[in-house]
Amino acid sequence: MASIKLLVFMLFLFSSMQGLFAQSAVSDIDSEEMELLMQSLEEDLEFSESEQNTESRPSGSSDNLDMSFILDVAGAVFNDPDPMQGGAHDPNHTGFSFQQLELHIESNVDPFFLMTGNLVFSQFGVETEEAYVTTLALPYNFQMRAGQFLHKIGRLNATHPHAWNFADQVLVNGKFFGGEGSRGVAGEISWLAPTPWFAEVIFSTSEAVGECCARSFYAQDDVGVNRREDLLYNARLVQFFPISDDLGLSLGFSGQTGPNSTGYQNRSQISSVDLYLRYKPLNSVHRMALSWQTEMMHRIRQIPDDRLIDWGGYSQLIWNINPRWETGIRGEYVSGVENDPMDPEWISERQRTSLQITFFPSHFSRIRLQGRRDIRSWEEEPSWGMMLSLEGVIGAHGGHEY
Repeated sequence: MASIKLLVFMLFLFSSMQGLFAQSAVSDIDSEEMELLMQSLEEDLEFSESEQNTESRPSGSSDNLDMSFILDVAGAVFNDPDPMQGGAHDPNHTGFSFQQLELHIESNVDPFFLMTGNLVFSQFGVETEEAYVTTLALPYNFQMRAGQFLHKIGRLNATHPHAWNFADQVLVNGKFFGGEGSRGVAGEISWLAPTPWFAEVIFSTSEAVGECCARSFYAQDDVGVNRREDLLYNARLVQFFPISDDLGLSLGFSGQTGPNSTGYQNRSQISSVDLYLRYKPLNSVHRMALSWQTEMMHRIRQIPDDRLIDWGGYSQLIWNINPRWETGIRGEYVSGVENDPMDPEWISERQRTSLQITFFPSHFSRIRLQGRRDIRSWEEEPSWGMMLSLEGVIGAHGGHEY
């Protein structure tokens, strides 16, 4: 289109010069022919602009499709034949583990909806981890999601393994939610409050089923939905405070409530608080950053004639030395409960400490060495393990949330 405009301009300039020098030369193109030529070029220009607008219309989203493959594999050695890892993607035995191959797809459907899909390929099958549509044009700072997705409870649950700072899932998430995290076919509404700081309120609901994803609720016992109390409800408030140009703080509060299958109208409740503090000096020539992340969760489960109460959490400190190197330490604690029908062997506290060092050959690959020491108070000797993980990414993948 730019070349057509240039040609029109040159012809216009030529016709002007023709008038100036008409007395010294006779033009090969008379004024009537020039007028017809200019008209034809203008029509071609209008057609070209119309065609370009049609090609770039929002409904033609296939040209803007973001697609990526993310591969995570690991080798591990443990001194315990059952390391009790808990996460579905964790290295869980001495030897090699195919953690996952994730296909991420995302694109605007039209000006009103964004569609996101995450398909996970294992050694023996394919799983739809997430597939949902997000609104883009609701008024008054509202947004909605519908489909299957990870609930936004705490900071870590809604993220995927390639966004973690360690090679395995934290203990409390696996024990309270399940190996895949809290997830379901759900509807969600969120509201960005008009406050001087960032404040978002999120509410979602789904069915309370799935051993992988609703462990504290119905889990594998699907008794159906007969009333609104049979659904799982999730709520979250997250706020962000820019303390300075170099320092930011995120603070979140979350909660879940839903039925469990231990008896008629018995329910489970999980409450959570999370904090994320990140220091990244703007004048650092090495692009250094230091972040501290902490989550604590409290769970109450009704059982016949009693209540089971436990809690747990983790705290981690991550040092991004430069774009190529990262190191971090994580401490975890989860209490135990006697006579727990889900974890009968987990009768008292469990503590785990992990240390990792990570090398990034590029923005699209990662090599991580991680060691961990696991103290289960009901066993005489601690468990230890070493993991070496490799990750590779190809294709376009959007940025992660702060």
